[in-house]
Amino acid sequence: MKTSLINIGFGNAVVAERVIAVITPMSASGKRLREEAKDNNMLIDATHGRKTRAIIIMDSNHVILSAMQPETLSHRLTSNEN
Repeated sequence: MKTSLINIGFGNAVVAERVIAVITPMSASGKRLREEAKDNNMLIDATHGRKTRAIIIMDSNHVILSAMQPETLSHRLTSNEN
């Protein structure tokens, strides 16, 4: 089985097959997920100090913050499926 990595910005990558969702950080559910992940030590900040533009939810319950637009990340995920 081949593992595919998706660039989420600043040299960081995630395994494409393990991504469950990419959501915007301004939604109520996004804010709640971020806080719960932080409390449970499951939050990974990959923004390098930039504004969070996307929240990536992984199948391991990790929540990853990215400075890239959700549309860009979802496009990379869908183009990687081919």
